[in-house]
Amino acid sequence: MRTGTWDMVVLGGGVAGLAAARTARRLDAQVLLVDDGTSGYAASAAATALIAAAHAAHTLATAGRFGLRCGAPRVDDVAVLAAVRAAARAESGQLRDGTIAGGPYVLDGRAEFTGPDSLRVTGTDAVREVRFRRAVIATGCAPAVPLIPGLADAQPLTADDLSRLDRLPERIAVLGGGSTGCELGQALARLGVRVTLIEVADRLLPNEEPAAGAVISERLRAEGVAVRTGQLVDRVGVGTVHLADGAIVPADRILLAVGRRPRTDRLGLTATGVRRDVRGHVVVDQRLRSANHRVFAAGPVTGSAPLARAAELQGVQAAENALLGPVGRVDRIPVPRVTRTDPEVAQVGVTLEQAQRLHGDRARARWWVDDDLDRDELGERVGGFCHLVVGPGGQLLGATVVSPRVGQWIGELAAAVRQGISVSELARALPGQPTYADGRRRVTGDVDDGLGAPLPARLVGAWRGLRRITRPSARHSG
Repeated sequence: MRTGTWDMVVLGGGVAGLAAARTARRLDAQVLLVDDGTSGYAASAAATALIAAAHAAHTLATAGRFGLRCGAPRVDDVAVLAAVRAAARAESGQLRDGTIAGGPYVLDGRAEFTGPDSLRVTGTDAVREVRFRRAVIATGCAPAVPLIPGLADAQPLTADDLSRLDRLPERIAVLGGGSTGCELGQALARLGVRVTLIEVADRLLPNEEPAAGAVISERLRAEGVAVRTGQLVDRVGVGTVHLADGAIVPADRILLAVGRRPRTDRLGLTATGVRRDVRGHVVVDQRLRSANHRVFAAGPVTGSAPLARAAELQGVQAAENALLGPVGRVDRIPVPRVTRTDPEVAQVGVTLEQAQRLHGDRARARWWVDDDLDRDELGERVGGFCHLVVGPGGQLLGATVVSPRVGQWIGELAAAVRQGISVSELARALPGQPTYADGRRRVTGDVDDGLGAPLPARLVGAWRGLRRITRPSARHSG
């Protein structure tokens, strides 16, 4: 490890941290990346692998629809979890190898600021004092742990812990019915675990359009998940979860999916003059600069970029602003989010409720539910729909789509929201055929109210009338 003052020190080896470190190296800076192994890359890769394994099991179990006599698969949970861990290690190793090849020096350990331009790195073999000209905090977020009597004694699991299990439990209670809870609840159920999904709101996916939560709730129940919405957990006992309404849910393990909190508690931010908000996020300005102008922050730790692609963009912007001066403000682009259930749920922009708070009655919803969109290749219903939020002038403000593989094409709607184009303009962009993206074409091309048609109906009628007037009669032709 080199001595002297580093041009930049990056705290955290997740999406935002790696983007900041690589950007700084492209700018020919001497960069130190400090990572304590909690960046979330491995946990995300493990969840992806678990969901993929569950999808494969479900495909085999339902292959009889295609005339394939496979039957229900025998799930070897020990082997499944071993494969999940291998996938997580491979992903983490590839990212780390790519970072080293790109130039930043990587130091494993926990970083703590000791002054406005210095920090201490505590590793497994040594403690090192480090000085820097600029720093980027990209330590991300950790799963939140609610204060419920008896919960700590039950040793609850988080999404980060699933890959460390040797065996899957027979029964599990998932606390939280947001994206993570629905994804992992469905995956575990498909792998043979008896799942109870408990959500305090009156519906699943409370941050999405209500219809999306209804579709996923119906699908989960059909696959054997016990869904309990509008429920508070009163306390946790030995092998039981006690709800506020008196119901008792048997559970061998508890999985927490109730949100995430920023990893800033142990960074020594007081010593460096960096301020945090009431939830613990690093307070930054529009250029991602903290109260200490030597220190920047990027990604979920700022509270403004919870999704990977937005965090990556912030990492790039933080490094550029730190090393080149305030060259650019944070680009608040609409980033689509995808819930990896089956069917998938994708959302970008604002919901109808949010749009109506801004535009009142001028904000309207455009729906489309059709047999082509809400059925799979062999006609099994999956409950899909396409819901567009349209503002003044027909501008597309947001979209929610429930459909198989919608995550593969939600980007075109994100681009439309970002560019502020109208639904009629979007209708001219034709999707591949046959694909599930055809639902977007049908809702944008609907001529019922003239908003989505390439030409309003009244203009089409006027043009037809003009043609009748000016068209030569048959007997005078030739």
